[in-house]
Amino acid sequence: MDVRAYTMIGALVVIWLLFSLMNETFLTPRNLSNLFLQMSGTAVLAIGMVLVIVAGQIDLSVGSLVGLTGGVAAILNVWYDWNTVPVVIVTIALGAVVGLIQGWWIAYRAVPAFIVTLGGMLVYRGILLMVSGSKTIAPLSPAFRKIGQAYMGTGTGLLLAVIALLITVFVIFRKRASRIQYGFEVSSVEISIAKSVGYGVLILGFTFVMNQYQGIPVPFVTVILMAIIFTFISKNTVFGRQVYAIGGNAEASSLSGINIKRRLLLVFVLCNTLAAVSGIIFTARLNAATVTAGNMLELDAIAACVIGGTSLVGGAGTIPGAIIGALVMASLDNGMSIMNLDSYWQYIVKGLILVMAVWVDIYTRQKKKVS
Repeated sequence: MDVRAYTMIGALVVIWLLFSLMNETFLTPRNLSNLFLQMSGTAVLAIGMVLVIVAGQIDLSVGSLVGLTGGVAAILNVWYDWNTVPVVIVTIALGAVVGLIQGWWIAYRAVPAFIVTLGGMLVYRGILLMVSGSKTIAPLSPAFRKIGQAYMGTGTGLLLAVIALLITVFVIFRKRASRIQYGFEVSSVEISIAKSVGYGVLILGFTFVMNQYQGIPVPFVTVILMAIIFTFISKNTVFGRQVYAIGGNAEASSLSGINIKRRLLLVFVLCNTLAAVSGIIFTARLNAATVTAGNMLELDAIAACVIGGTSLVGGAGTIPGAIIGALVMASLDNGMSIMNLDSYWQYIVKGLILVMAVWVDIYTRQKKKVS
Protein backbone atom coordinates (compact mmCIF):
# COMPACT_ATOMS: atom_id res chain seq x y z
CA MET A 1 0.00 0.00 0.00
CA ASP A 2 1.18 3.55 -0.72
CA VAL A 3 1.26 6.57 1.59
CA ARG A 4 -2.30 7.53 0.67
CA ALA A 5 -3.61 4.13 1.72
CA TYR A 6 -1.93 4.44 5.11
CA THR A 7 -3.36 7.95 5.38
CA MET A 8 -6.83 6.51 4.77
CA ILE A 9 -6.25 3.96 7.55
CA GLY A 10 -5.60 6.89 9.85
CA ALA A 11 -8.73 8.63 8.55
CA LEU A 12 -10.72 5.44 9.14
CA VAL A 13 -9.53 5.29 12.74
CA VAL A 14 -10.54 8.94 13.23
CA ILE A 15 -14.00 8.23 11.74
CA TRP A 16 -14.48 5.27 14.07
CA LEU A 17 -13.39 7.27 17.11
CA LEU A 18 -15.72 10.16 16.26
CA PHE A 19 -18.73 7.89 15.77
CA SER A 20 -17.92 5.95 18.94
CA LEU A 21 -17.86 9.21 20.92
CA MET A 22 -21.21 10.20 19.43
CA ASN A 23 -22.80 6.79 19.90
CA GLU A 24 -21.41 4.12 22.21
CA THR A 25 -22.89 1.27 20.16
CA PHE A 26 -20.72 1.98 17.09
CA LEU A 27 -17.66 0.02 18.24
CA THR A 28 -19.59 -2.88 19.73
CA PRO A 29 -18.80 -6.34 18.27
CA ARG A 30 -22.34 -6.61 16.90
CA ASN A 31 -22.19 -3.33 14.98
CA LEU A 32 -18.67 -3.94 13.70
CA SER A 33 -19.76 -7.37 12.49
CA ASN A 34 -22.70 -5.78 10.67
CA LEU A 35 -20.35 -3.15 9.25
CA PHE A 36 -18.04 -5.73 7.68
CA LEU A 37 -21.07 -7.63 6.44
CA GLN A 38 -22.51 -4.52 4.80
CA MET A 39 -19.30 -3.46 3.08
CA SER A 40 -18.53 -6.86 1.56
CA GLY A 41 -20.55 -6.48 -1.64
CA THR A 42 -19.14 -3.03 -2.37
CA ALA A 43 -15.60 -4.22 -1.58
CA VAL A 44 -15.82 -7.10 -4.07
CA LEU A 45 -17.10 -4.67 -6.68
CA ALA A 46 -14.28 -2.23 -5.92
CA ILE A 47 -11.65 -4.95 -6.34
CA GLY A 48 -12.72 -5.44 -9.96
CA MET A 49 -13.05 -1.70 -10.52
CA VAL A 50 -9.43 -1.14 -9.47
CA LEU A 51 -8.14 -3.04 -12.51
CA VAL A 52 -10.45 -1.10 -14.83
CA ILE A 53 -9.41 2.30 -13.51
CA VAL A 54 -5.72 1.35 -13.35
CA ALA A 55 -5.97 0.48 -17.05
CA GLY A 56 -7.25 4.00 -17.72
CA GLN A 57 -10.87 2.93 -18.26
CA ILE A 58 -14.18 3.21 -16.39
CA ASP A 59 -17.19 0.96 -15.90
CA LEU A 60 -20.52 2.60 -15.11
CA SER A 61 -22.54 -0.57 -15.65
CA VAL A 62 -21.49 -2.60 -12.62
CA GLY A 63 -24.31 -1.36 -10.37
CA SER A 64 -26.97 -2.42 -12.85
CA LEU A 65 -25.07 -5.66 -13.47
CA VAL A 66 -25.18 -6.38 -9.73
CA GLY A 67 -28.95 -5.98 -9.90
CA LEU A 68 -29.29 -8.13 -13.03
CA THR A 69 -27.05 -10.99 -11.88
CA GLY A 70 -28.65 -10.97 -8.44
CA GLY A 71 -32.07 -11.05 -10.09
CA VAL A 72 -31.11 -13.96 -12.34
CA ALA A 73 -29.73 -15.86 -9.34
CA ALA A 74 -32.98 -15.30 -7.41
CA ILE A 75 -35.12 -16.34 -10.38
CA LEU A 76 -33.19 -19.60 -10.81
CA ASN A 77 -33.27 -20.30 -7.09
CA VAL A 78 -36.87 -19.29 -6.30
CA TRP A 79 -38.88 -19.73 -9.48
CA TYR A 80 -37.00 -22.72 -10.95
CA ASP A 81 -35.87 -24.31 -7.67
CA TRP A 82 -32.22 -24.64 -8.70
CA ASN A 83 -29.70 -25.63 -6.07
CA THR A 84 -27.15 -23.09 -4.85
CA VAL A 85 -24.05 -24.41 -6.64
CA PRO A 86 -25.45 -24.36 -10.22
CA VAL A 87 -27.07 -20.98 -9.53
CA VAL A 88 -23.71 -19.52 -8.49
CA ILE A 89 -21.91 -21.04 -11.49
CA VAL A 90 -24.46 -19.76 -14.02
CA THR A 91 -24.59 -16.31 -12.44
CA ILE A 92 -20.81 -15.88 -12.42
CA ALA A 93 -20.66 -17.13 -16.01
CA LEU A 94 -23.28 -14.52 -16.95
CA GLY A 95 -21.07 -11.79 -15.48
CA ALA A 96 -18.08 -13.07 -17.45
CA VAL A 97 -20.08 -13.12 -20.71
CA VAL A 98 -21.27 -9.55 -20.13
CA GLY A 99 -17.67 -8.50 -19.52
CA LEU A 100 -16.62 -10.25 -22.73
CA ILE A 101 -19.24 -8.35 -24.73
CA GLN A 102 -18.47 -4.98 -23.19
CA GLY A 103 -14.72 -5.54 -23.41
CA TRP A 104 -14.99 -6.48 -27.09
CA TRP A 105 -16.77 -3.22 -27.95
CA ILE A 106 -14.24 -1.19 -25.98
CA ALA A 107 -11.03 -2.96 -26.98
CA TYR A 108 -11.73 -4.15 -30.53
CA ARG A 109 -14.25 -1.58 -31.77
CA ALA A 110 -12.70 1.42 -30.00
CA VAL A 111 -16.00 2.63 -28.52
CA PRO A 112 -15.17 4.66 -25.38
CA ALA A 113 -15.67 2.71 -22.18
CA PHE A 114 -17.76 5.55 -20.77
CA ILE A 115 -20.32 5.15 -23.58
CA VAL A 116 -20.34 1.34 -23.67
CA THR A 117 -20.81 0.97 -19.95
CA LEU A 118 -23.28 3.84 -19.71
CA GLY A 119 -25.37 2.04 -22.33
CA GLY A 120 -24.87 -1.20 -20.42
CA MET A 121 -26.12 0.44 -17.24
CA LEU A 122 -29.43 1.21 -18.96
CA VAL A 123 -29.66 -2.09 -20.85
CA TYR A 124 -29.06 -4.30 -17.79
CA ARG A 125 -31.54 -2.36 -15.69
CA GLY A 126 -34.13 -2.78 -18.44
CA ILE A 127 -33.43 -6.51 -18.77
CA LEU A 128 -33.83 -6.89 -15.00
CA LEU A 129 -37.23 -5.20 -15.15
CA MET A 130 -38.22 -7.47 -18.03
CA VAL A 131 -37.12 -10.84 -16.62
CA SER A 132 -38.40 -10.12 -13.11
CA GLY A 133 -41.70 -8.66 -14.24
CA SER A 134 -40.86 -5.68 -11.99
CA LYS A 135 -41.45 -7.94 -8.97
CA THR A 136 -39.47 -8.59 -5.83
CA ILE A 137 -38.26 -12.19 -5.91
CA ALA A 138 -38.13 -13.86 -2.47
CA PRO A 139 -37.57 -15.78 -0.27
CA LEU A 140 -34.37 -17.55 -1.24
CA SER A 141 -33.41 -21.04 -0.13
CA PRO A 142 -31.62 -21.36 3.23
CA ALA A 143 -28.46 -22.64 1.53
CA PHE A 144 -28.32 -19.67 -0.82
CA ARG A 145 -28.92 -17.18 2.00
CA LYS A 146 -25.83 -18.48 3.81
CA ILE A 147 -23.64 -16.91 1.11
CA GLY A 148 -24.62 -13.46 2.36
CA GLN A 149 -25.76 -14.05 5.93
CA ALA A 150 -23.70 -16.86 7.49
CA TYR A 151 -20.82 -16.55 9.94
CA MET A 152 -17.72 -18.67 10.44
CA GLY A 153 -17.67 -20.62 13.69
CA THR A 154 -15.36 -19.47 16.47
CA GLY A 155 -12.89 -22.30 15.96
CA THR A 156 -12.90 -21.99 12.18
CA GLY A 157 -12.40 -18.24 12.38
CA LEU A 158 -9.45 -18.64 14.73
CA LEU A 159 -7.91 -21.29 12.46
CA LEU A 160 -8.24 -18.97 9.44
CA ALA A 161 -6.67 -16.16 11.45
CA VAL A 162 -3.65 -18.29 12.36
CA ILE A 163 -3.26 -19.41 8.72
CA ALA A 164 -3.52 -15.79 7.55
CA LEU A 165 -0.90 -14.72 10.08
CA LEU A 166 1.51 -17.48 9.04
CA ILE A 167 1.09 -16.56 5.37
CA THR A 168 1.64 -12.88 6.16
CA VAL A 169 4.86 -13.58 8.07
CA PHE A 170 6.05 -15.87 5.26
CA VAL A 171 5.40 -13.20 2.61
CA ILE A 172 7.17 -10.48 4.63
CA PHE A 173 10.35 -12.51 5.13
CA ARG A 174 10.26 -14.06 1.66
CA LYS A 175 10.11 -10.58 0.13
CA ARG A 176 13.01 -9.50 2.33
CA ALA A 177 15.09 -12.53 1.29
CA SER A 178 14.31 -11.86 -2.37
CA ARG A 179 15.51 -8.26 -2.10
CA ILE A 180 18.72 -9.41 -0.41
CA GLN A 181 19.27 -11.98 -3.17
CA TYR A 182 19.10 -9.33 -5.88
CA GLY A 183 21.20 -6.82 -3.98
CA PHE A 184 18.47 -4.33 -3.05
CA GLU A 185 18.47 -2.36 0.15
CA VAL A 186 16.34 -3.93 2.88
CA SER A 187 15.11 -2.90 6.28
CA SER A 188 16.48 -4.50 9.44
CA VAL A 189 15.24 -7.82 10.77
CA GLU A 190 13.78 -5.98 13.74
CA ILE A 191 11.53 -3.92 11.46
CA SER A 192 10.32 -7.06 9.66
CA ILE A 193 9.56 -8.65 13.02
CA ALA A 194 7.72 -5.50 14.12
CA LYS A 195 5.63 -5.61 10.93
CA SER A 196 4.79 -9.25 11.57
CA VAL A 197 3.77 -8.48 15.14
CA GLY A 198 1.66 -5.53 13.98
CA TYR A 199 -0.19 -7.59 11.39
CA GLY A 200 -0.61 -10.35 13.97
CA VAL A 201 -2.24 -7.96 16.42
CA LEU A 202 -4.62 -6.73 13.69
CA ILE A 203 -5.57 -10.19 12.43
CA LEU A 204 -6.02 -11.84 15.81
CA GLY A 205 -7.67 -8.72 17.28
CA PHE A 206 -10.16 -8.62 14.41
CA THR A 207 -10.94 -12.31 14.88
CA PHE A 208 -11.38 -11.89 18.63
CA VAL A 209 -13.82 -8.98 18.17
CA MET A 210 -15.83 -10.83 15.51
CA ASN A 211 -16.02 -13.92 17.72
CA GLN A 212 -17.57 -11.80 20.46
CA TYR A 213 -20.71 -11.66 18.29
CA GLN A 214 -21.30 -14.54 15.87
CA GLY A 215 -17.94 -14.94 14.18
CA ILE A 216 -16.38 -13.67 10.97
CA PRO A 217 -19.05 -12.99 8.31
CA VAL A 218 -18.78 -15.36 5.34
CA PRO A 219 -19.12 -12.48 2.82
CA PHE A 220 -16.08 -10.80 4.36
CA VAL A 221 -14.13 -14.04 3.99
CA THR A 222 -15.08 -13.86 0.30
CA VAL A 223 -13.68 -10.32 0.17
CA ILE A 224 -10.37 -11.43 1.68
CA LEU A 225 -10.16 -14.37 -0.73
CA MET A 226 -10.83 -12.15 -3.75
CA ALA A 227 -8.36 -9.57 -2.45
CA ILE A 228 -5.60 -12.18 -2.14
CA ILE A 229 -6.26 -13.56 -5.62
CA PHE A 230 -6.42 -10.20 -7.36
CA THR A 231 -3.50 -8.72 -5.43
CA PHE A 232 -1.43 -11.66 -6.65
CA ILE A 233 -2.71 -11.11 -10.20
CA SER A 234 -1.93 -7.40 -10.15
CA LYS A 235 1.51 -7.64 -8.53
CA ASN A 236 2.95 -11.04 -9.45
CA THR A 237 1.79 -11.78 -12.99
CA VAL A 238 2.78 -10.45 -16.39
CA PHE A 239 -0.86 -9.55 -17.03
CA GLY A 240 -1.03 -7.40 -13.90
CA ARG A 241 2.16 -5.51 -14.64
CA GLN A 242 1.02 -4.91 -18.20
CA VAL A 243 -2.31 -3.48 -17.01
CA TYR A 244 -0.45 -0.93 -14.89
CA ALA A 245 1.81 -0.15 -17.82
CA ILE A 246 -1.16 0.41 -20.13
CA GLY A 247 -2.72 2.82 -17.67
CA GLY A 248 0.56 4.64 -17.17
CA ASN A 249 1.37 5.07 -20.86
CA ALA A 250 -0.69 3.23 -23.48
CA GLU A 251 1.45 4.34 -26.41
CA ALA A 252 4.69 3.17 -24.83
CA SER A 253 3.00 -0.11 -23.84
CA SER A 254 1.94 -0.71 -27.43
CA LEU A 255 5.44 0.02 -28.73
CA SER A 256 6.89 -2.43 -26.18
CA GLY A 257 4.76 -5.23 -27.64
CA ILE A 258 1.91 -5.44 -25.14
CA ASN A 259 -1.35 -6.62 -26.70
CA ILE A 260 -3.48 -3.78 -25.32
CA LYS A 261 -6.75 -4.99 -26.84
CA ARG A 262 -6.50 -8.43 -25.30
CA ARG A 263 -5.52 -7.02 -21.91
CA LEU A 264 -8.44 -4.56 -21.85
CA LEU A 265 -10.84 -7.33 -22.84
CA LEU A 266 -9.68 -9.47 -19.93
CA VAL A 267 -9.86 -6.52 -17.51
CA PHE A 268 -13.56 -6.05 -18.24
CA VAL A 269 -14.23 -9.79 -18.05
CA LEU A 270 -12.68 -9.89 -14.56
CA CYS A 271 -14.47 -6.74 -13.42
CA ASN A 272 -17.90 -7.92 -14.53
CA THR A 273 -17.29 -11.41 -13.14
CA LEU A 274 -16.71 -9.81 -9.74
CA ALA A 275 -19.85 -7.74 -10.27
CA ALA A 276 -21.74 -11.03 -10.54
CA VAL A 277 -20.11 -12.25 -7.31
CA SER A 278 -21.18 -8.99 -5.67
CA GLY A 279 -24.72 -9.47 -7.02
CA ILE A 280 -24.89 -12.92 -5.41
CA ILE A 281 -23.68 -11.52 -2.07
CA PHE A 282 -26.15 -8.62 -2.07
CA THR A 283 -29.09 -10.81 -3.04
CA ALA A 284 -28.24 -13.49 -0.48
CA ARG A 285 -27.78 -10.91 2.29
CA LEU A 286 -31.12 -9.24 1.59
CA ASN A 287 -32.88 -12.58 0.99
CA ALA A 288 -34.54 -11.00 -2.04
CA ALA A 289 -33.89 -9.59 -5.49
CA THR A 290 -35.46 -6.22 -6.20
CA VAL A 291 -35.61 -4.06 -9.31
CA THR A 292 -33.67 -1.30 -7.52
CA ALA A 293 -30.84 -3.57 -6.36
CA GLY A 294 -27.41 -2.16 -7.17
CA ASN A 295 -28.77 1.30 -7.91
CA MET A 296 -25.89 3.84 -7.82
CA LEU A 297 -23.57 1.12 -6.53
CA GLU A 298 -21.09 1.82 -9.33
CA LEU A 299 -20.45 5.23 -7.79
CA ASP A 300 -19.74 3.66 -4.40
CA ALA A 301 -17.26 1.29 -6.04
CA ILE A 302 -15.50 4.09 -7.91
CA ALA A 303 -15.43 6.22 -4.77
CA ALA A 304 -13.95 3.33 -2.76
CA CYS A 305 -11.16 2.95 -5.33
CA VAL A 306 -10.36 6.67 -5.47
CA ILE A 307 -10.48 7.10 -1.69
CA GLY A 308 -8.14 4.11 -1.39
CA GLY A 309 -5.53 5.69 -3.66
CA THR A 310 -6.46 4.57 -7.18
CA SER A 311 -5.76 7.35 -9.69
CA LEU A 312 -8.53 8.15 -12.15
CA VAL A 313 -5.96 8.87 -14.86
CA GLY A 314 -4.74 5.26 -14.62
CA GLY A 315 -1.48 3.53 -13.79
CA ALA A 316 -1.77 3.60 -9.98
CA GLY A 317 -3.93 1.82 -7.44
CA THR A 318 -4.00 -1.14 -5.08
CA ILE A 319 -6.54 -3.76 -4.05
CA PRO A 320 -5.99 -3.27 -0.28
CA GLY A 321 -6.45 0.47 -0.78
CA ALA A 322 -9.83 -0.08 -2.47
CA ILE A 323 -10.96 -2.31 0.42
CA ILE A 324 -9.99 0.42 2.88
CA GLY A 325 -11.95 2.88 0.75
CA ALA A 326 -14.99 0.61 0.80
CA LEU A 327 -14.68 0.32 4.57
CA VAL A 328 -14.53 4.12 4.88
CA MET A 329 -17.71 4.50 2.80
CA ALA A 330 -19.51 1.77 4.75
CA SER A 331 -18.39 3.28 8.07
CA LEU A 332 -19.85 6.65 7.11
CA ASP A 333 -23.15 5.04 6.10
CA ASN A 334 -23.27 2.93 9.22
CA GLY A 335 -22.28 5.68 11.62
CA MET A 336 -24.69 8.25 10.23
CA SER A 337 -27.50 5.69 10.25
CA ILE A 338 -26.84 4.89 13.92
CA MET A 339 -27.00 8.62 14.65
CA ASN A 340 -30.36 8.76 12.83
CA LEU A 341 -29.14 11.44 10.44
CA ASP A 342 -31.32 12.05 7.38
CA SER A 343 -30.25 10.10 4.31
CA TYR A 344 -29.39 13.23 2.37
CA TRP A 345 -26.47 13.85 4.75
CA GLN A 346 -24.98 10.52 3.70
CA TYR A 347 -24.98 11.60 0.05
CA ILE A 348 -23.55 15.02 0.89
CA VAL A 349 -20.73 13.70 3.09
CA LYS A 350 -19.74 10.90 0.72
CA GLY A 351 -19.80 13.30 -2.23
CA LEU A 352 -17.53 15.78 -0.45
CA ILE A 353 -15.10 13.03 0.56
CA LEU A 354 -14.94 11.79 -3.04
CA VAL A 355 -14.14 15.28 -4.32
CA MET A 356 -11.45 15.68 -1.65
CA ALA A 357 -9.92 12.31 -2.54
CA VAL A 358 -9.68 13.25 -6.24
CA TRP A 359 -8.20 16.63 -5.32
CA VAL A 360 -5.55 14.93 -3.18
CA ASP A 361 -4.68 12.67 -6.13
CA ILE A 362 -4.32 15.64 -8.50
CA TYR A 363 -2.36 17.69 -5.94
CA THR A 364 0.01 14.79 -5.25
CA ARG A 365 0.71 14.25 -8.95
CA GLN A 366 1.32 17.96 -9.56
CA LYS A 367 3.69 18.09 -6.60
CA LYS A 368 5.65 15.11 -7.97
CA LYS A 369 6.00 16.82 -11.37
CA VAL A 370 7.29 20.02 -9.76
CA SER A 371 9.84 18.14 -7.64
